[in-house]
Amino acid sequence: MKPEITPPRSACAPEFALRLSPTPRGARLARLLAAHQLKDWGLTGAAAEAAELVVAEPANNAARHGRVPGRDFELRMERRAGHVRVELSDARAERRPSPARESDGGGYGLLLVAALATAWGVQHRTVGKTVRATVPCR
Repeated sequence: MKPEITPPRSACAPEFALRLSPTPRGARLARLLAAHQLKDWGLTGAAAEAAELVVAEPANNAARHGRVPGRDFELRMERRAGHVRVELSDARAERRPSPARESDGGGYGLLLVAALATAWGVQHRTVGKTVRATVPCR
């Protein structure tokens, strides 16, 4: 599969979007390409690391829990003044993510997203759902 990459719309509101297969490889590629884009936008250090982690967790969830055969997941990032907005969409609306309340061997990734993002949430789509998070560019 060849990723579809959207070039930046303008210098003041650059946007990055691509579709990837909902596999562990696709999730890793989402994080690597997000890191590359953040670097291109001039975002480095702790802010870039936080944004990478915020991409990695929902990408991993899309590959593990949001997979529908024949459907990709989509990563979209937008750089705005003071923050990066991250959106990950997959095709499984009935599998809504929620932070773990008790230890079951996993499920703590969304707690990490909540700690790193100033806001996050899940939105229903016609097909599937979108996990959104706003990460500050400190």
